[in-house]
Amino acid sequence: MSFKSWRSYWEFRHAVKNNSRFILGDESKDFLKAIEETCPSRIKNISVSDSIWRAQIGYDNMPEYQEDIHVDDVPVPFTFERMKPLSNNASEGRANPKGIPYLYVATDKETAMSEVRPSLGAILSVGKFKPTRELKIIDFSVHQGKMNFFLKEPNEEKRTEAVWTDMDNAFSIPTSNTDFNSDYVPTQIIAELIKSLRYDGIAYKSSLATGYNIVLFDLDMATITECDIYKVTKVNFAFKRVENQYTQFL
Repeated sequence: MSFKSWRSYWEFRHAVKNNSRFILGDESKDFLKAIEETCPSRIKNISVSDSIWRAQIGYDNMPEYQEDIHVDDVPVPFTFERMKPLSNNASEGRANPKGIPYLYVATDKETAMSEVRPSLGAILSVGKFKPTRELKIIDFSVHQGKMNFFLKEPNEEKRTEAVWTDMDNAFSIPTSNTDFNSDYVPTQIIAELIKSLRYDGIAYKSSLATGYNIVLFDLDMATITECDIYKVTKVNFAFKRVENQYTQFL
C-alpha cells in the first residue's frame, strides 16, 4: 500500500487532532499501513560500541567535611538511577504519551544539553550511555528542513518522499511550554506504530543543535556508564522577522 496523497500526513494530523484519536478511521489506518510498508527504507542500526547522551537540569550536593565538621556542599552529578526517567511517572513527550516512559537521548552531549533548554548559568547533569545490544531504529531525519508543494499528485516515489519529509519535519519542529498537548498526538501515534512493529526506537534531527535525538522505547535498551556536570556559559539566540499582512501593526 502506498500513500494516497502527497498531503497524507497533514490529513492524518488533522484527523487525529480534531476528529478521532483513539478509534482511528479508515483513512488514518491506511496511512499507518503505508508507513509500515515504507519504513524499512529508513532502518538505521546503533551499535553497542556507540555512545549516546542524556542531560537533565540540576545536580546533587555532596557534603564536604573537615575533621568531622560540615564545611561545604560540593555539586556532583545526579545518580545513575536519577538519569533515567521514572518508570511510573512519565511526562508528555514528542514520542510518548503521558504515563508511558521512553528514553530520550542524543548522538552527542552538546545536543543532549541543548534539548533541555537550560538558562544561562544553569548546571546540568550529563550522562553517557551505551546500548545494551545492537538497536534497530527508524530514521525520521533524512529530509528534515525540506518543503513540499505539488499542483497535482506526483508519482508514487515522489508521494512517498513528500510524506516522509513532512513526518521528518513534524518530529523535529520546535515546541514551547505553551504548545497544546494535542500537537504531540500525530507523532505519538506514529512512534507507537514503530514500536508495535518491533523496532527499538526512532531518530530525528534536533532543532536546537547539530546532532540528532534518539528515542528508545525500552528504558533498559541503554545503560549509563558515566556522568558529569556542566555549567551553561553561553546561550545564543537568532531571530527572524515574521512576514504577514499584519506585520505593519505589530
